[in-house]
Amino acid sequence: MNNHKVLVELAKNGDGDAFYELIEKEQDKLYRIAYVYVQNENDAIDVFQQAVVKAYEGLHQLKQAHYFSTWLTRIVINCSMTYIEKRKPLHLMEPNLLNEFTNAAPIQTEEQLDLWDALCLLEEKYKTALLLRFYQDYSVKQIATILQCPEGTVKTNIRRGLQALRQRLKGAYIDEWTKSIERND
Repeated sequence: MNNHKVLVELAKNGDGDAFYELIEKEQDKLYRIAYVYVQNENDAIDVFQQAVVKAYEGLHQLKQAHYFSTWLTRIVINCSMTYIEKRKPLHLMEPNLLNEFTNAAPIQTEEQLDLWDALCLLEEKYKTALLLRFYQDYSVKQIATILQCPEGTVKTNIRRGLQALRQRLKGAYIDEWTKSIERND
């Protein structure tokens, strides 16, 4: 049994230090997820803290230790969505602000910002699937676990979300690209 599984089992049996160690390993990722949804440092901290409390209280419900990370991510997403519903409509943070916050390389191209704007307009199920897949780099299987739905549903939501993005961006970039190809012929 690896260290992660041992820690989960210890935490499930009431070991607060083991639970703290598990949370400590996940906290940066979880905070970033909450921050993307709520767009405010204090709100993200509140959501993160709520998620930790819910996770601690519900840890006995976790059936398989190796799903701890995805289970915890789902709790953060649920807490974020509940928090948003109580506060204001969902407005995702622009990528350049997110990259500034996460110390990543800045994204500044107009195309990328247009992509982000189009992503923000998608239905929630498509937006969440695409965010988890392309901005958090989760696998389809992990996303299915987090969202508690079949892998086929995740694949469908990713595919339909990408199709919707293509449609929204079609006029802006595909038409422009086609015209440039025609001029070169």
